Amino acid sequence: MKVCVLCDSRTGNTEQLADVIREVYSGNLVEDTDQADIVFLGSWTDKGSCSDAAREAAASLHGKQVFLFGTCGFGGSDAYYEQIFHRTAALLDSSNRIVGRFYCQGKMPVSVKERYQNMLRQDPGNQRMKASLENFDRALSHPDGQDLQRLRDTLAALSLS
Repeated sequence: MKVCVLCDSRTGNTEQLADVIREVYSGNLVEDTDQADIVFLGSWTDKGSCSDAAREAAASLHGKQVFLFGTCGFGGSDAYYEQIFHRTAALLDSSNRIVGRFYCQGKMPVSVKERYQNMLRQDPGNQRMKASLENFDRALSHPDGQDLQRLRDTLAALSLS
């Protein structure tokens, strides 16, 4: 089985996931999606969906087995991961077959925290901003070793044809 890994990672979080995939499939990697039996398509989360680069890559795939993966700063919720997955999956041509998915939380740039702090200074009672700051702090260690092991376990459980 030939594997191609496409990954758009703004902060390096999603690249960590891509590195695990490359490690697991190290002997089967190809650069060209046309040569691949399965394409692993990964992206950071941009406004609740994948990045523009991942959108373009998704649109270019036809007749492939596809595994979607990514990281998001507002993680910690399987329901949110599910929404991101469905929004990204909807970008794929119907000739593709989704064979798996993996999403986890990822740390965010300090500029995000500063933006939240500024918004909270303007509106000290804003519970949404307080929750966002708490989430920022929780996200600082992600993806962590447990996230990467869950990805390895997910890949081990794939049955590809």
